[in-house]
Amino acid sequence: MPAPSPDSMAWNDALLRDPHHVRDKRQRVQKMFAAIAPSYDLNNRLHSLWMDQAWRRKAVKLATLSEDDVVVDVACGTGDLTLAMAHGLWPNPGDWPPAKGQVIGIDFTFEMLPLARDKANRLREGDLDGRTLATGDYVYWLNGDAQSIPLPDASADVVSIAFGIRNVQDPAAAIREFRRILRPGGCLIILEFSLPTNAVLRGMYNFYFRQVLPRTATLISGDRTGAYKYLPESVNTFIGREQMMTMMRDAGFADVEQHPMTFGVCVCYRGVKR
Repeated sequence: MPAPSPDSMAWNDALLRDPHHVRDKRQRVQKMFAAIAPSYDLNNRLHSLWMDQAWRRKAVKLATLSEDDVVVDVACGTGDLTLAMAHGLWPNPGDWPPAKGQVIGIDFTFEMLPLARDKANRLREGDLDGRTLATGDYVYWLNGDAQSIPLPDASADVVSIAFGIRNVQDPAAAIREFRRILRPGGCLIILEFSLPTNAVLRGMYNFYFRQVLPRTATLISGDRTGAYKYLPESVNTFIGREQMMTMMRDAGFADVEQHPMTFGVCVCYRGVKR
């Protein structure tokens, strides 16, 4: 593969020393995700060893959904957590149909949304555990920014974000925005990568994360933006677990919890709007 031109790259080694303080991080992240959207699901499954779906199921469980909840999934990407939340609301085929717009997926990279919509529409053919579900008719997809969500105050019961808070220009501002759209007593679910606390496991994980994954994921995706170099560095330089919990409390969330999974590679944070 020819070396990418500087104009095609969203990330280079200099920027990756501290990607979260790059002035135009938002635009670079958007460019990156637009480029890798077509191969996004394949790389997620392969490089998480298919654990990414188990992590999402845990997030749905921690959301403690009721069938009349309004769920907003931010940074929805290709819709995996959005659709998991939909089927967490109505786990039995006899419970359908839900109210239109009861589940909303939002992403600021437009190129992700047609993929999410197509995935939802395919579920009409009964390819989820053999069930025939009209998911695509009831989930709304919006192009929007986590820091400025196009929804009114106190309009959601659950807000979720999976592997997206790390990519936001100002995570604290996004968490305040999540609180704004939640009703009192509403639940925030943040699913995000972390690092194992055990030094040996952390070393092994970082070898895979920094040396293996960038090469294989780039080969699969044909990416020329530096997306899979950004991924490990954005995790290694992001705030720690206690800082995330403090950020949630500072934004006005109570009962803040962390739930590490798979040796601490992934953490699900949960908080309730006071």
